[in-house]
Amino acid sequence: MVNYMNLSLLMLLAGLASAADSAEPATASYLEMAPLAQYLASSPTEEVALARSAAPAAISEDAAVLTLGPRGYATTVAGKNGFVCLIVRAWANNFDSGEFWNPKVRAPHCFNPAAVRSVLPTYLRRTRYSSCR
Repeated sequence: MVNYMNLSLLMLLAGLASAADSAEPATASYLEMAPLAQYLASSPTEEVALARSAAPAAISEDAAVLTLGPRGYATTVAGKNGFVCLIVRAWANNFDSGEFWNPKVRAPHCFNPAAVRSVLPTYLRRTRYSSCR
């Protein structure tokens, strides 16, 4: 009689061992910053629309919107509700991440008022040191 639980476990372990043998070591694809133009959106309008997609319209339509330009982030749309929406770039990753300088990373975020006071300043400072040198 075949013990299907043991057989399943054996197959799982064999699959994991095979995957581990064939796994390639992680390599950093982006070792240095690309030209700043590669991090910028094609237009402020495009960046505003993507930034606002981070939250429901009831929040994002009254949120301030920051867009990235040659001198860092700037307020493109003034807000009324204390929220701030923007597109976060790859330098929000850990410093040792292979994706830290990936110019293709664009993640919409909308910070609530507490995060605007606590998290956003750190990200903006990191941006200033990372992208605008």
